[in-house]
Amino acid sequence: MEQTARYKKNYHVDLGDVDFKKELRLSTLYNYFQDVANLAAENLGVGINQLLENYGVAFVLIRIRVDIIRNPKLDEEITIETWPLKPGKLEFERDYLVYDHQGEVIARAVSVWVIMDLKKRRLKRSDAINLEYPELIEDRAIDVSLGKIKATENLETAYHKTIGYSDIDFNGHLNNSRYVDYMMDCFQLAEHEKYHTNSIEVNYLNEALPGDTLIIKKDLSSLGQNLIVVEGVRESDEKVVFRSQVKIEEN
Repeated sequence: MEQTARYKKNYHVDLGDVDFKKELRLSTLYNYFQDVANLAAENLGVGINQLLENYGVAFVLIRIRVDIIRNPKLDEEITIETWPLKPGKLEFERDYLVYDHQGEVIARAVSVWVIMDLKKRRLKRSDAINLEYPELIEDRAIDVSLGKIKATENLETAYHKTIGYSDIDFNGHLNNSRYVDYMMDCFQLAEHEKYHTNSIEVNYLNEALPGDTLIIKKDLSSLGQNLIVVEGVRESDEKVVFRSQVKIEEN
């Protein structure tokens, strides 16, 4: 297969991909992003198995922002296009566009990844792997540079969650899409019926492993500006595992 910087894949929104409104769950969209990113990386010679066998490392997502223009529904056909940007010393950026069957953009995303040594559980520099792009693309899906989400002082505990078998991925830690489910579980169905998500930005700050219990907290002090902050704190050492900003809009 010819190597390409821009990579596309079609997805059919199946019954298991949607929520009670028959709309694509945000966590499923994150899974789509993860899937197409790995396929694009495989095309460039640095997919999951290639990284493991050749370097003993894996890509780990540390930041992502997704802007939703329109949420696809059950039985829709969508296409996701992804491309990488020039790597930094430590970080790899990857952008995404989501198209409906008419070719209209219905979602945009930007993400930042690092590589982690799977035995030592430590980050490595980007030049630890041999990666060359067929072309360097400067286009951005969203014109933004992802940084750290600021901590807030008005957090209230929503619930506790202990990480189990269904939450972890092949790296042995909490899968990035499950964090999104944890965020959405902070709110009742009536609230999901009343509001929809316009944008969600997540910082993945510390690894969460099987057996860890997370205290999921939310800050509604900026609800008047349609902004909610959700974070997960590991109960055992009080370290923040993730912090997110969710922008919502009334239906």
